[in-house]
Amino acid sequence: MMWWVAVYGIGGAILLYALYRWVIPTAVQYHGGLALIWHDVFVECVLDTLTRSTRPQRLLAAVHLTATRGNPRSVITAIDDFCKHKEWAMNVGDEKGCILDSVVSEANPVWVLELGTYCGYSTVRIASLLPPHAKLITLELNPDYAAIARQVIAWAGVGDKVKLIEGESGEWIPKLKEQFGIATFDLVFLDHWKNRYLHDTKLMEDCCLLRKGSILLADNVTCPGTPDYLEYVRNSPQYKSQYFKSHLEYTKAEDGLEKSVFLG
Repeated sequence: MMWWVAVYGIGGAILLYALYRWVIPTAVQYHGGLALIWHDVFVECVLDTLTRSTRPQRLLAAVHLTATRGNPRSVITAIDDFCKHKEWAMNVGDEKGCILDSVVSEANPVWVLELGTYCGYSTVRIASLLPPHAKLITLELNPDYAAIARQVIAWAGVGDKVKLIEGESGEWIPKLKEQFGIATFDLVFLDHWKNRYLHDTKLMEDCCLLRKGSILLADNVTCPGTPDYLEYVRNSPQYKSQYFKSHLEYTKAEDGLEKSVFLG
């Protein structure tokens, strides 16, 4: 009887591990909402409890372990590998990251604003493509995320181009001109709270932070989705918009980026 109980217990443990490690992650790959619930709620909570650390801390450890200091592309690769093979995280990701790279390279911006830093992945991608005299201001509400992002940015060696600000976008956007002597932004990357995209876009307009030709690039416009923002930029005569179909970071679920050029 004891032998049978032991075998049953081991078999149950193996089944649970298989469900956790392969079956459920594979099943949610094609459904963005389920993927977010699984990875960003359940798995993160379990691993935080088991490891007594946070996902950003584990991501930073992976960067320190596998990325070359001063090499931004190796930092990006280290984070992508961590997110693909160990633990999903809400970066723009490798697939949409290539779209981000192409927009940055094409725009060749001098002043860039990023709304939502998280752990600094997209910050590093953008900063690594900027000319020497360019500056990137990135806003992050969560101080714990900001602390990790500063270390990721420093490890990548792009800190001279980046100013990371902790705080709420609605409070900081009206102060950017005075605080940093900015006339307008050439490129704005929106990747923070999705229900803030429209509000903060209108706030940037009111604060005259956009010029004719300024580019707004918004992530996750399909998943989890930003319907009010898309309605605005696609129908306003002030913008010319283009949708770049892609996938939710590190999954097969549809997502995309919306590029909107401000026409004045």
